[in-house]
Amino acid sequence: MKIKNVELVKTIYSKKDKFPVPLNGEFVFVGRSNVGKSTLLNTLTGTNIAKISKKPGKTASVNFYKINNLFYFVDLPGYGFAKVSEKERIRWKQIIEMYFESRFWNIKIVFLLIDGRHELQKNDEQMINWLKDLDLQFSIILTKIDKLKMSEKSKMISYYKRLFGENYIIIPYSAITKEGVNEILNLVEVLGGAKN
Repeated sequence: MKIKNVELVKTIYSKKDKFPVPLNGEFVFVGRSNVGKSTLLNTLTGTNIAKISKKPGKTASVNFYKINNLFYFVDLPGYGFAKVSEKERIRWKQIIEMYFESRFWNIKIVFLLIDGRHELQKNDEQMINWLKDLDLQFSIILTKIDKLKMSEKSKMISYYKRLFGENYIIIPYSAITKEGVNEILNLVEVLGGAKN
């Protein structure tokens, strides 16, 4: 699949904001702060549309990116260790919950980004359980995989495959080598009914 057009069409900051008009599905990106969501979105779209920062917690809203005028990529605020106020954490939690509750019917798949250098963290496990409770299809994207030696990489991939079994798609991804990019885009194409 080739992404020819990408546009940020809506940013949701609070419960007062209205969601955009639905398109042919939504592909959701979620993960811990500093896991590389913005970098992945920029890599997939071939743009710099998502703001990148070395400081965790840059994404503080639910962002809707229209892709090829067909569907949305939806970027959710990161969770985890971002140094933000408790009030801000609560706001993030509220808009994430509001998004899933309001748009679950139009979600094609959730891409859950996990730092591939580490074993499963508690808050990642909580997100997984929540997605299961919502009965949403999700795929695990193991980010920063290029920072591992080949033996370490194989070990972590095996660990996550044992953890999730054959029921879930696990995609090792690197923004540097572009490993996993075609696999992600192919999945979007199949689920979104997109044409090249």
